[in-house]
Amino acid sequence: MLANTSQMLLRNVADLTGNILVVEPPADELARNLLPALPADATLCCYTTNAATAEQWQMPEVSRYFSALPEFTQQFDTVVIYYPKSKEQLSFSLAAIAPALNSSSQIYLVGDNKGGIKSLGSHAGKLGLQAHKLDNAKHCLWYCISGSLAEFTKPVFSQHQFTIAQTTLNICSIAGVFNHGKLDTGTALLLNHLQHITKGSVLDFGCGCGVIGAYLKKNHNEISLYCSDVSALAAAATEQTLQANKLQGTVITADGLPTHPASFDHIVSNPPFHTGIKTDYSISEAFISQSKTRLKTGGSLTLVANSHLAYQTLLEQTFGKVVVLAKANGFVIYHAIKR
Repeated sequence: MLANTSQMLLRNVADLTGNILVVEPPADELARNLLPALPADATLCCYTTNAATAEQWQMPEVSRYFSALPEFTQQFDTVVIYYPKSKEQLSFSLAAIAPALNSSSQIYLVGDNKGGIKSLGSHAGKLGLQAHKLDNAKHCLWYCISGSLAEFTKPVFSQHQFTIAQTTLNICSIAGVFNHGKLDTGTALLLNHLQHITKGSVLDFGCGCGVIGAYLKKNHNEISLYCSDVSALAAAATEQTLQANKLQGTVITADGLPTHPASFDHIVSNPPFHTGIKTDYSISEAFISQSKTRLKTGGSLTLVANSHLAYQTLLEQTFGKVVVLAKANGFVIYHAIKR
């Protein structure tokens, strides 16, 4: 399967020459479709912070950078950036690739019309760049970017302090991490309803900047804390959050629940429910099903979700009984126990 944005890239494959870098593509089959379409003398490389995408690009014919802050060991003639959901992340990506460009490198951007790329002209202008629209098809746009990246500096993690229920935490984050620099309403509600978690092995799934895991560990040091996220940016942010609060925990980058340890006493999450810009219940279904399998008998799954999403039905289908711990500001806290 190919995302519309990847189909748009293939439609414009003639623009790609030399040493080619694709930045933050979706976890689809682009690499397998793109390789045969390139000139014989072209080389292909991917930079991604997403574990699922990294798996798709794990091919002997392709170079791959899978990390939060890449250290490129080569230069690129052509770069294609997938327009990010977070506009801040475009600056991040441009700064990350800047050292790997030469004076004649071409930069293209591709994005879904519903994902914000229609505003690229003004967005690029604010960054001191020019955006030139080259193609419009499949509900997507294909742009070329011109201008100097000399002023783009290497991305850095920022630190923010939050106080939640009398617990003060230093939270580290960076552009591209969920709710960068802020404590979102759903997570704040969730943190006020975790009194049942005081010990045992605890997984903060989809950990983002690590606020849930750090909050639990700071209040109950005897917890064995594990934090996981599909994003290398989030994993790096969580590691820094734990260090900033002098807390111990294991941070894992994984697509889905991490393989180790084998089981948990508690899983807690503000889970992702998007693939790109679309609500995707397959992510939620897999997460809930895997959670029951990996919980010890008597273990709990506690999560927060937007009230309009069908989480209660999904949870009841898997766990049977589900308790609603709270409802507020468009969010619901669900609690299920493995019997």
